[in-house]
Amino acid sequence: MIPVPPETASHAALAPLQEAVLDRRRTLRATRAALNVFEALYADVHRTEQPALTRLSGEAVISKALDAAVDGCREQVRTAHPGGGRPAPVLQEALIRDLGNLRRGIRQRTIYQHTVRSDRTTLAYVEQVTAAGAEIRTLAEVVDRVIVFDRDLAFVPFSDEPHHALRVQHPSLVRFLARGFDEAWARSVPVRPERAPLRTPVVTSDLQRAILRAVVNGETDAAIARRIGMSRRSVAEHMRKVSEQLGSTSRAQLGYLVATSGLLDA
Repeated sequence: MIPVPPETASHAALAPLQEAVLDRRRTLRATRAALNVFEALYADVHRTEQPALTRLSGEAVISKALDAAVDGCREQVRTAHPGGGRPAPVLQEALIRDLGNLRRGIRQRTIYQHTVRSDRTTLAYVEQVTAAGAEIRTLAEVVDRVIVFDRDLAFVPFSDEPHHALRVQHPSLVRFLARGFDEAWARSVPVRPERAPLRTPVVTSDLQRAILRAVVNGETDAAIARRIGMSRRSVAEHMRKVSEQLGSTSRAQLGYLVATSGLLDA
């Protein structure tokens, strides 16, 4: 054995490794080029698609989006409105839109809170749209505002601030909102302005239970009024009657007596 300089064997030892490295680099470049083609194709396909969730700000922007949704509606509109009676200008704008929908054969179902049964302005609107074929029902509480067009598109509030909405076009989310509405619809009470009385025992009982549940939970009159959609004075009057019935002398005692009286068991 005769020692020789290491570089003598470097070519034989390193050449296969260098070739392997070059081969991996060629594979990397080819794969990257193929992926770039797919990325371009994906971008072209989705460039024309609407995003699943879109924030809308401003009354005019939201109104235009709703007009476009109405024009594209094919079968049914589901709407839920919290807060009791609605302002006359809002109802006048809604009336034009809703009557146009009904004339096209679109089914329209709306859920309000029970307190609209005492609001003349809202009842006048209800009378006109129900005469044209709309279906109106009420609940003691409506969680939040929602509008669902067919099962393709929905609008919900973006925040508690006015004139901020979220347009929902994700199929799973729209289906979820539609199913939630249908479940609430099954529990609601029909409004028929041509029939009296509007305040049926079921409606009155629903309102009283909603108020009493809020009392047990320690909510203030103002919070209860916002939730039920009635004035603080009306809430206070309901509370006074129940306090007299149960012999309560304080708010804390009233909450305890309501919780233990069985009034909420029905």
